Formats: sequence, C-alpha cells, structure tokens
Amino acid sequence: MDPSTSKLAQRLAEAGQSHLLQFWNELAPEEQANMTLDLEVMNFEEINGFFKNAMEISSSSKQEKMDSRMEPVPRDVLGSVTRDRDSLKDWEIEGLHCIAQSKVAVLLLAGGQGTRLGVTYPKGMYDVGLPSHKTLFQIQAERILKLEQLAEQTQNTKCHIPWYIMTSGRTMDSTKEFFSHHNYFGLDKNNVIFFQQGMLPAMDYNGKIILESKGKLSMAPDGNGGLYRALGNQGIVDDMQQRKIEFIHVYCVDNILVKVADPAFVGFCVQKGADCGAKVVEKTNPTEAVGVVCKVDGHYQVVEYSEITLATAQKRSADGRLMFNAGNVANHFFTLSFLKDIVQKYEPQLQHHVAQKKIPHVDTQGQLIKPDKPNGIKMEKFVFDIFQFAKTFVVYEVLREDEFSPLKNADSQDGKDTPTTARHALMSLHHRWVLNAGGHFIDENGTRVPAIPRDGGAGSVTDDVNINLKDGTDLPIKCEISPLVSYGGEGLEGLVNGKEFRPTLMIDKSGAHELVKNGV
Repeated sequence: MDPSTSKLAQRLAEAGQSHLLQFWNELAPEEQANMTLDLEVMNFEEINGFFKNAMEISSSSKQEKMDSRMEPVPRDVLGSVTRDRDSLKDWEIEGLHCIAQSKVAVLLLAGGQGTRLGVTYPKGMYDVGLPSHKTLFQIQAERILKLEQLAEQTQNTKCHIPWYIMTSGRTMDSTKEFFSHHNYFGLDKNNVIFFQQGMLPAMDYNGKIILESKGKLSMAPDGNGGLYRALGNQGIVDDMQQRKIEFIHVYCVDNILVKVADPAFVGFCVQKGADCGAKVVEKTNPTEAVGVVCKVDGHYQVVEYSEITLATAQKRSADGRLMFNAGNVANHFFTLSFLKDIVQKYEPQLQHHVAQKKIPHVDTQGQLIKPDKPNGIKMEKFVFDIFQFAKTFVVYEVLREDEFSPLKNADSQDGKDTPTTARHALMSLHHRWVLNAGGHFIDENGTRVPAIPRDGGAGSVTDDVNINLKDGTDLPIKCEISPLVSYGGEGLEGLVNGKEFRPTLMIDKSGAHELVKNGV
C-alpha cells in the first residue's frame, strides 16, 4: 500500500470500517483509484454518528404511536379550492403578480431513477403513453412556459420562473443531457439550474458500510430532505438571492398533474404571510398509506400511516370527513428567508429516518449475495422535516383528481400509481376542461356522450360560467391538451365551445385535431 492508502486504512480502522479494504489486493489499479476517491471524500465520524442517532430514534419510535400527541390542521390555517371558492380568484391574481415580478422560482426533486417502473433512466424522462408521447420533464417545462406567458399578460412585463432541478449522482448526467438534447423544451437554459443531492452509504445493522462489489460501496441518495444541505453546499440559495427570488415552489417529479408554481397556491401563501406551506389532498380512506399533515406537540409535521393506530386513522369530524385528512403530496411553498434559516441554522438538527432494505452485497468470499429479506438500512431525510421550524405555516387543500396522480410502479393488473393511471388521470382532466369550455364528445355512432355534473368544485380558477362537468362514463376519453395552450383549463372556449369531437382529441398550438386510429 502506498502512503496515501495506508493513511486511508488508518482512518478506516479508527472508524471501525476496515472491512472495506478486504479485497484491495484483488482490485485492478483503476478500481483501487476509484475506490480511494470514493473513500477520501467520506466523513466516517459523521456517518457513524448518523447511524447511531438514526438507529436510536428508529428503535424508540417503533414502540410509540403518535395518536395522543396529534391534532388536526386548524381551519384558520387551511385554504381549500372547494371550501374557499370565493377567494380563489384573488389568490390567483396575487400569485400571478408575484410571478410577473420574477419573484417565484420552482424547485424540482428529481433524484429518483425509474427502477420500480422497470427502467434505468431518471423518472422525469418517462413517457406514460400520451398521444403526444411527451415526458414528465416536457409537460412540466411547458407548464412553466405557459405560466410565464399568463403572468406577462397580466402585468405587461417580461418575467422568468427559474427552474432548479435537484438530481442525484445517478441521474445528474443523463438529466442534463436530456434537457440539452431537447433544447430545454423552449426555456432559457440560463434559467434551468441543475444541482445534486448528497449520497450516503448503506449500512448493515451493526453500522458497517456495505460493499456492493469488491471495490464499490453501496450508496444511496440521502432522501428528498437532502435538499437543504445541497442548497447550501452548492450555492443554490446564493443564486436565488442574486436573482431576487422571494418565493419557492417545491415538488416531486413523478406527479403528472402537478401545477408547477401554481399561482393560486403561491398567492394564498403570500396573502397569509406564510413562510412555509403544504399543498394536500383530502384523504378519504382511513387505511390509505399516505402521510398526513397535522400538529404533533404543537408543531406541524407529516405523520406516516404506520405511526398511528387504525382507531385514530378512522376518526371523523362532525362534518363526516376524516379528522386527519390532510394527505401529504410532497408539494410545498417556502419563502427564501425561511430556506436560508433552514440551511444556515436548522439543517444539522434534522434527524435521519431509517429505511430497512434488501441490499445486494458481497460476502467475505467476494460472492454477490441478493438477500430475500432486509439486511441493512439506508438513511434519509424528508423534505417535510422542516415544517416544525416555520413561524407561519399554512395548508392548501386541492382536489386529487385535478392535481395528484403519482407515477411509481410499472403497469400491472389493477395496479396503483402506474403509467396507465397517470395517463388516464391527465386525459380525464383535459376531457373535463373541454366540457367546461362548452365542447362535447361523440361516440363512433355520432351520439353525444352524456355529461353529468362532477362532485366537488372546479379544479382550476376559471370563470363562473363554467359548470364543472364530467362524462357519464368511467372510461377515459382520449383527449390531450398541450400546456402551451392551457395551464389550468383557461382559454379553451374559442377552440371548443359548441363543437363536437370524436376521440382522440389533441389540442396544441396549431388548433384542435382529431387523431384517427393510426395516429395521423
């Protein structure tokens, strides 16, 4: 071993991680060099501390349910698209005003690969099979473009919505390449800023770092809460300050219905003087495995389904709704000053959560083992861990069918959160937009498909004349509207009012077209 390697060996011995070099002499020089690079940047003392704290918190929280310490979100901090319909237009105007002044940025959490979808590339590059074959990245980029346009029209001034995209070590290069290849989908590339979340090693239950091959450590992104450390480390907060950004909308890449920089959500938070806000959907099924936003010991946080008893999950309020019904959808508002406080003061106080995983590893003989039960942990922080530090926290409730359909799993029979459910959710939303704008669909016999009023309120802020409708059928009608034409259902009357369409209907910048079976 050369002197630098023996120094590394000494550091590893002090940290109780000497086993990482057990195959050193079997590695080619290039593999040795790569492994040295990986190990030299690691703060083993810090990692061992993370492990110790994470395991202590994990074992103490397993025993204790949260029930007695929880309170639901009070009505005075809650805004709702169904219960506050009279305020929606005001909130939207406020949000568009902030956007027009280039005070709003969006921050996309895009560190995940599409492993559960059966692909090796980043999730944002996935095509769910829409008639246009647009990817999630393209849909979101075009929503930003359209929103810039709408804001400019209200103020008669040029504006920008910078897009900060947090990738992980595994997705950074392919994401940047994809954007470059597609010319940033029409956005100014100076306003698309990529940065990378940190990585942490996977560890066994004794705190030993796991080797995934003889010369490679098993590494994983440090959770979407790794955002706050990355914002500081990579100068993103400074960049936001230079651009005079005041408000940031944070969301996850996998939601095909996401209203990027939603002006009504931004406007609601700004009018309430909030430094932190969470967009939620109503949880209607007590056993749905979704975290809920609530107060615990007087502080806001997200409580996971596994942390409460069924009796608490089933509790109902006087109006019949679930008492704990604010379903978290990883969609948040922050002021820049709050984010600066988090990065500078509070981030080190955030604790890691433990995820038990089946982690492929090499045994002492160097053989690859693929375990069939969990054999170690990955440590991660969550983006919502910082709610507790907010001075003024608000919650904004939206309709699930209008704003939340995550893409997580590959297609399967009756599958949940699949490409098919995401595609259907978007086409169903666009179908309703056409109906609300006065258009109609007809079947192959030329008969109008009956339309019935939909329960709940309008999903977008549109004129009162638009009654909210859906068709009297559970099968989604094939209909896709380009975000470059409409951000939230607005501006479609001129294209569809009083007209009849056969599916598949495509509405893009060149107008409304019916696609025949072969896609022409």
